[in-house]
Amino acid sequence: MTFSWPLALLGLLLVPLALVAYVLFERRREGEVARFGNPALFPNVVGSAPGWRRHVPVALLLLALTAMLVGVARPHASRSVPREEATVVLAMDVSFSMVAKDVSPTRLASAEAAVRRFVERVPPSFRLGLVAFGTRAVVAAPATDDREVVRSALSALRPGQGTALGDAIGLSLEVAGRAPGTRPAAPGTSSSGATGAPPAAVLLLSDGAQTQGRLRPEQAARRARRLGIPVYTVALGTPDGIVERPLANGFRERIRVPPDPETLRKVAEVTGGEFFAAPAAGRLSRVYEQLGSRLGHRRERQEITVAFAGASGLLLLAGGALSSLWFRRLP
Repeated sequence: MTFSWPLALLGLLLVPLALVAYVLFERRREGEVARFGNPALFPNVVGSAPGWRRHVPVALLLLALTAMLVGVARPHASRSVPREEATVVLAMDVSFSMVAKDVSPTRLASAEAAVRRFVERVPPSFRLGLVAFGTRAVVAAPATDDREVVRSALSALRPGQGTALGDAIGLSLEVAGRAPGTRPAAPGTSSSGATGAPPAAVLLLSDGAQTQGRLRPEQAARRARRLGIPVYTVALGTPDGIVERPLANGFRERIRVPPDPETLRKVAEVTGGEFFAAPAAGRLSRVYEQLGSRLGHRRERQEITVAFAGASGLLLLAGGALSSLWFRRLP
């Protein structure tokens, strides 16, 4: 919580002073009563002593004073609010290793299904783009709010050969930068912090290290950091992943294709994104749901003076009502 006028909080010193004054007043009152009467005879005159109840209205009054003084300082609190605009570029690995069946039915098919679920869950105002990368990276769909364009591009994905990971990140940054209204953030900051600019992010799914391309993943990650666009990475597959390749004379070659999460982890760390290991289709779906929720909200500072003023008024009413009910007088 922050305050527009923090000096007003010095007024809170009045609360303990008022409490001390009340305690001194009670002691003085009890002393004066003892001087003009015999306390031992009081039970014969009064049906029951008020006991702790006589302090409740005063306690509520002090709480009301505290809330009132905090309200004078104009407090602000951060809360999560739905985000109206954002650009998300999905970078999909379609290399040959993505046909491995260690993630049922295949790595590529399960990733595609999870992306489709993600497309359905993000707010309609979000712009989504799709970059597919194998031996080279290509724009399968520009950043658009037309979901049918993205769905059609997903349906057209076909497995290729190599893995141009760095080129895919670089091309995804270009797609995000070409989205209407998107502006780069200051160096080292997230694009979501740019004033008035819709945020942008890249969600990259891959199962291996780079084997093709001109741009190294480290170079692409540094470029993303300069632009303030975080790259969230998802490592697909298990260490037992195997693909088969046909050879001459009807033979088939079995190739082990374990994922290489370290490169993806470093990309996420450098860019300010987050790394996820998603070896199973169900878990991959939950990752996308989580990311959609994070990108769909932002933190906003809001003044809550009215809340403290209302609480102060309610406490005053409660104290007055109890005092009137119990003692037929106001505190």
